Amino acid sequence: MVKLSKRLQTIASFVPPGSAVADIGSDHALLPVYLAERGRVSFAVAGEINAGPFEAADKQVKMAGLSNIVQVRLGDGLAVVEPGEVDVVTIAGMGGSLIAHILEEGQQKLGSVRKLILQPNVGEDQVRLWLMAHGWVLENEVLLEEDGKYYEVLCAVRSANADQDNLDLYRPRPLDGGVMLETPELIRFGPILSTRPDESFYDRWSSEIEKLDKIMDGLEKGGTEAARKRWQEMNDERNRIEEVIQCLRKVKP
Repeated sequence: MVKLSKRLQTIASFVPPGSAVADIGSDHALLPVYLAERGRVSFAVAGEINAGPFEAADKQVKMAGLSNIVQVRLGDGLAVVEPGEVDVVTIAGMGGSLIAHILEEGQQKLGSVRKLILQPNVGEDQVRLWLMAHGWVLENEVLLEEDGKYYEVLCAVRSANADQDNLDLYRPRPLDGGVMLETPELIRFGPILSTRPDESFYDRWSSEIEKLDKIMDGLEKGGTEAARKRWQEMNDERNRIEEVIQCLRKVKP
C-alpha cells in the first residue's frame, strides 16, 4: 500500500469518507491511491498538466489495481473534471497565487464541491483572500513542519452566510498590552492558526524573521535610497511579526 509524507497524510485526514475527490497537480497520484486503497473515496480524479507526471500517476494507479476508482487525466487545473463530478477538491504543493488562479479559472467546476483542501507552499494569504471573495469560509487550518519546511493546510467549506462568517473570522482581535491583530495580519498569520499557536507556529514565524534579517543585511550594503527605503519597510515588518509572536505567547489558552 502507498505510504504518504506527513504533509500528504494531513491533507488525506481532512477528506470526508465516501467523497468523490479531484486532486489537482497530483504528481504520482499518491494521495488518490492512498485514499482509494483505504476505502476512503468512492471516486477520484488525479489531474496533471505535464506528460511526465501524468504517465507516472497512470502507472501508479494501474500498479495498485485501482483504475476502476481513480482516473488519471491530463489537463490544466480543474479542466480535468466535469461539473458535478466531484464534491472535494485538493490542491497541494504549489504557490498560493497559482492555487487561487486554478480556482478562479475553474469556478464553473466547483458547483457540486463542498470542501476545498488546499496546501500552498507560499502565498497562503492569496488563498485566503480568494476564499473570502468567493463565498468560502475556512473550517480549519493546520501548520506542520516536515524536513525543515513549514506547510499550512487550509480547509474551506461553502456557507450561505459566508460574508458574515468571514467578517467574524477576520474581525480585528485584541492581544496582550492593547495590541490589535488587524484583518490583513489575520489573513497573513491565519485566523484560526493564530487562535491556537503552538511551537510550530512560533518557529515558523521566527524563521520568517531570520529570513528578513538576512535580506536586510544585504540591503544595508546597497547604499541606495531605494535600498534604504526597502530596508525600513522590511524592518517594520520584522518588528511587527516579533511583536505579534511575543503577544500571542502571553495569551493563555
